[in-house]
Amino acid sequence: MTIKRNLLAAALASTGLCMAFGVSAQSAPATATQQTGATSTSTSTTTTSNDNSATTSNQKSQQQLAKNLATVTVSGFAGSVEKSIDYQRYADTIQNVVTAADIGGLPDQSIADALTRLPGVSAERVSGSASQINCRGMSGNFIETTLDGREQPSTSGSNYIQFDQYPSELISQATVYKTSEASLIEGGVGCTIALQTANPLDNAKDQSLNVDARGSYDGQAHDVIGADPEGYRLSVAYQGKFLDNTLGVGLGFAQLYQPYVAEQYDGLGGQVTSVNGKQAYVPEGTEVIQEGGEERRTGYLSTIVWRPNDHWQITDDTYYSKFDNTKYQYGYVSQAYDNGGVAITNPGFDAYNGVTSGTITSAALPANAQFSNATLSGNDTTDSNVFSTGLNAKWNDGPWHLDMDASLSHSSSNDYNLWAEAEPFNGLSNPSTATLMNQSATFVNNGERIGQFSVGNPGIYTNPNDMAVTSINVSPYIYRENYKGFRTSLQYDFDNDAIFSDLQAGVYINNQNYTADRTSWVYGNNNYTTGDASGGQPPLPLSSGDTSRVCWQGSFGGMPCFLKINTPLVLSAYGLKADPQLDLNPNGQAWTGVQSGTVNEKVRDMFLQADIDTTLWGHELTGNMGVRVAYTQQSSSGLEEVPTGTGVPITDGFGYTSTSYVPLNLGMSYTKWLPSTNLIYHWTDNDQTRFSISKDLSRPTLNYMLAGAGSYESGSGPSATFNVWGGYSPLLRPMTAMSYDLNYEHYFEDSSGLFTAGVFVKHLNTYIQEVSYNQFNFAAAGITVPTNPATGQPYLNGSYASAYNAPGTMLRGFETSFQKTHFLPGFWSNFGFGANYAFTQSPFGTSNPDGSTTVLSAFPGLSRNVASAQIFYDDGRFSGNITDTYRSKWVSDSQLAVNAEFVYYDSENEIDLQTAYKLSKNVSVLFQILNLNNMPSRTYFGVPSNTGTIQYFGRTFYAGVNLSL
Repeated sequence: MTIKRNLLAAALASTGLCMAFGVSAQSAPATATQQTGATSTSTSTTTTSNDNSATTSNQKSQQQLAKNLATVTVSGFAGSVEKSIDYQRYADTIQNVVTAADIGGLPDQSIADALTRLPGVSAERVSGSASQINCRGMSGNFIETTLDGREQPSTSGSNYIQFDQYPSELISQATVYKTSEASLIEGGVGCTIALQTANPLDNAKDQSLNVDARGSYDGQAHDVIGADPEGYRLSVAYQGKFLDNTLGVGLGFAQLYQPYVAEQYDGLGGQVTSVNGKQAYVPEGTEVIQEGGEERRTGYLSTIVWRPNDHWQITDDTYYSKFDNTKYQYGYVSQAYDNGGVAITNPGFDAYNGVTSGTITSAALPANAQFSNATLSGNDTTDSNVFSTGLNAKWNDGPWHLDMDASLSHSSSNDYNLWAEAEPFNGLSNPSTATLMNQSATFVNNGERIGQFSVGNPGIYTNPNDMAVTSINVSPYIYRENYKGFRTSLQYDFDNDAIFSDLQAGVYINNQNYTADRTSWVYGNNNYTTGDASGGQPPLPLSSGDTSRVCWQGSFGGMPCFLKINTPLVLSAYGLKADPQLDLNPNGQAWTGVQSGTVNEKVRDMFLQADIDTTLWGHELTGNMGVRVAYTQQSSSGLEEVPTGTGVPITDGFGYTSTSYVPLNLGMSYTKWLPSTNLIYHWTDNDQTRFSISKDLSRPTLNYMLAGAGSYESGSGPSATFNVWGGYSPLLRPMTAMSYDLNYEHYFEDSSGLFTAGVFVKHLNTYIQEVSYNQFNFAAAGITVPTNPATGQPYLNGSYASAYNAPGTMLRGFETSFQKTHFLPGFWSNFGFGANYAFTQSPFGTSNPDGSTTVLSAFPGLSRNVASAQIFYDDGRFSGNITDTYRSKWVSDSQLAVNAEFVYYDSENEIDLQTAYKLSKNVSVLFQILNLNNMPSRTYFGVPSNTGTIQYFGRTFYAGVNLSL
């Protein structure tokens, strides 16, 4: 019998591998279709719920996990480490877990901070806080995120989740799935992150209440005008069991209020142009900015669980989070250095012919050149929210298990995005004839350190009588996502089967709708030059009532003082109202029509999965194998620009009726077969080897699928060209990847630690890249080219900016992790240690003109080295840990200048300290320092000498009390 089972198991493993390789080439071809009506998108959900045992569907593994968790007697931080080890040990997939005490016991700023302690997981900081997660060298656009098994909508305007939207106090567990299985929703080629809330019926107490309150202090706030250094965090969580433990109620509230503080030096990305007779890379300009404001995040959670008997459990979950970020910007912007007519005196060059220093003087400029020093006033206030609710029903009867879930979720994000500039003038008594004063600027970019910046005649920039507002631009970013989903799965447990422990199958039906709504309102013109006032919008003189003088302190103390402008007062003084609207006027902001639109997806999935529990060569073999079939229909509605007079009459928000646009609706559908096999070979009770192979899928990023397209003519006379740009294309194909993992894991006795080491390879079939085709044949593509009045013939073919499915690449890496509690004798036994390291590489690259040389860019989001180390102490009364997280440099395409470029982020090494002390059984005091080493965010373009952004956020101190009843 043993021989027969071994042969069957070996054949099963071989069959699983063959199936994974063979089906990878059998995806149904994508079909492009013209559609007339709007469709909606669907997204799927995972089989996990707020039932923590859902980390595995294998019944034997569930029983062993429950047994181990029941024997954990250590509480606090050390106890949470041991629980996390058990979840990882008995999972069917390769995964890492953070449990409640990691997140809630000593709360991090957000879930993202907690996740960065896991192998191969890193974060991109936005406004100083960890926000977007990168996993195994891939950005957040390739990570699937769920909350209680329901896919979460984004507030980023793209696919990636902003994890600072999720208060850590309301999450009981976070699981990072490094490998896939058929029952897991597709979407995470990088990984899948499953957030879970607590089930109140699993609470040890009949009634419990936890109140956490702490004040905060930002150590850099005193350097920023108007910033308040003080803030607070408050959370209240209640769990209760009623009706003889058949009804559970969980309620949660968490609020964060803190100052937003940042100081930054920007060497804006530029282009190659002529400098003193030779070609060199010239930055667009220099910005020196103070950023202040406040952040207020409020989260609510409600969980009601009814378990009337052993057969039924019905759960209603509702989560809502609102994040209001009021951010202002003040300082200098010196711009247009890279204009071809600008003369730079005393230029300094790096080894790559990049200009790193020089002086620009407006008096020496040719008449057609633009250069300006401006004091700026910005408002980046963002209001975002996420709502997620669902009703879940589980039925169990002997070997049968039925799971049904209906969900609804939506998100919205509104970034106000105001930018105003003021410059010095002569003759402001008559603004219509006023002329710009002669100006000069001297800059020295200092690589990845704060540079130097000065202006000639600095007194004029702080004198309201010399200054006038030349431009005000309000261009909000408004995004909305809506999800409607339903899933059902059925599992049957086999009794004493030689190979399989159970078989499960399921269906997922989900719809998703994404809306981008771009509007704009503009007064004047930045890069102001004499004669701009002829357009009827003269500069707006300032007064002492709407301005104040501000000087720099601290590390930026050498920068020139500037005039802080109260833009709302300026608007009010001149009877102006910033009312952004859709603008289709060719003399206005017609891009708003092209960048607005909707994307819809419908996803219809089925899966079949068998869990394995057998014996092979005298050792236990567990895991699963299965296949998921994912059908997706995607489409987008937008506006396509056509020659004037040939379009449909459309009236914009300002009352202008355009005949230069036609409605456009394009779409396509595809079916993908996604097989997977996960095998765990148990050498001993404490040693096991995991092997996984799967085909994974990530859909195109939503903002890249907008169908809108705009056009413009460049040049003059017979040589003028016709050019097209747009939101890109709903005909983009998804990224699929064949993923291979091999892991060795050793677990120490009594769940006191682990050591793991593994390798992975991902073969990506495609990668979506932005591209600009020169001399594109528009006629051959069916795009009408208007007539050039200078020739009576169509304009010459120019550029076509779009996105396309570029050839794929490979990601490969190595990950290792070590954790140990109670490894020292006596008093020292309360110490614990954890460390992990991940190495990832890819041959992916793209030619990119930074400096005056061609630079090979790495895969966006990939850091070759990611590591963290943590020392903690927990004796039941005092608990503390210090964590150091590190990631080497990486590439992002998220930074924009006049010319969008890849930007490199320099390596980051952040240290956090968290402590708690129990005054009594129910009362604890807490103290934390986040960003203890005041780690800045630093970027550069192409080579380190081409300075990007050097941004300091300061240290944040927390002190407070926790009450637990």
